[in-house]
Amino acid sequence: MEVGVNLPTLLKKEKTMAELGEQTTTDEVLEGIDLTGKVAIVTGASGGLGAETARALASKGAAVTIAARDISRAQAMADQIKESTGNPNVDVGAVELDKPASVRAFAKNYLASHDKINILINNAGVMACPLVRTTEGWEMQFATNHLGHFLLTCLLSPALVKGAPARVVNLSSGGHNFAPVDFDDIHFNHRDYDKFQSYGQSKTANILFSIELDNRLKDRGVRVNAVHPGVIITDLGRHMSEEDIQAIMGNRPEGAPEMVFKEIPAGAATSVWMATSPALEGVGGQYAQDCGLVEPDADDAGTGGWAKWAQGTEDARRLWSMSEEMLGEKFDV
Repeated sequence: MEVGVNLPTLLKKEKTMAELGEQTTTDEVLEGIDLTGKVAIVTGASGGLGAETARALASKGAAVTIAARDISRAQAMADQIKESTGNPNVDVGAVELDKPASVRAFAKNYLASHDKINILINNAGVMACPLVRTTEGWEMQFATNHLGHFLLTCLLSPALVKGAPARVVNLSSGGHNFAPVDFDDIHFNHRDYDKFQSYGQSKTANILFSIELDNRLKDRGVRVNAVHPGVIITDLGRHMSEEDIQAIMGNRPEGAPEMVFKEIPAGAATSVWMATSPALEGVGGQYAQDCGLVEPDADDAGTGGWAKWAQGTEDARRLWSMSEEMLGEKFDV
């Protein structure tokens, strides 16, 4: 098993990394960083963490595309970011991640007017929704959280290579500890649907995708990592009841750290840190939270950290192949 760099060695390289933590904000992460000339895409950036991520990148000079389902809401957010940052280079693109045709259309339109990408932050997602299937028969959380971003990133990979050194950040979650990917029944065709197991396997998939994509692109200057933003109240939890929240808090793994709620600027900070920190140059295939890299767990069960089932390169390759099969396309990435 191979999960990336030697963490203790890396942590010695940057003294300021020790000063970062769970309440560090995006503006604090970006202090002293200039992103002028950088080109970025943030999915799901019409509100919540994605909007703050887009604002933070734009505030340092990056040209940012907000990719979102609700184009009118996205445009309103883009206008707000342009006004607040003074950066006119914020635009929007419509994408529905659960619809492959929409993803392909976004990628085609984007590549027609952009030849490079330096930062891709796959932020959009759904959480703990009732059982819904796409027209292809895919379970909605896996289709949106993993397959949509898998397809989008693969289609945009030529621009990422042209933008090298480039970084891809996939938003996973501590919720990946809920479940591994069930390769025998990903879409709950033969087992009872559990919305938290579904969410968990989709977030595990985000990490495994990061590992495999990093292995494929690192020699071409593109590094890929996954992050857990923390616990933040956003639209992501719109399908969850008070009972659901209490159930999560009451059924966390033994020994897991105390659950701490964050404000949005702190929730978006780890994504921004992973996408921009000079200390992370050359780092890939990792999982981070609270603006710090996480040591892989050695236990078989999810314990609240970086679960063992989200570390293996064999499972990462298997997920890649199955994703290509579902989408009906091989990617030369």
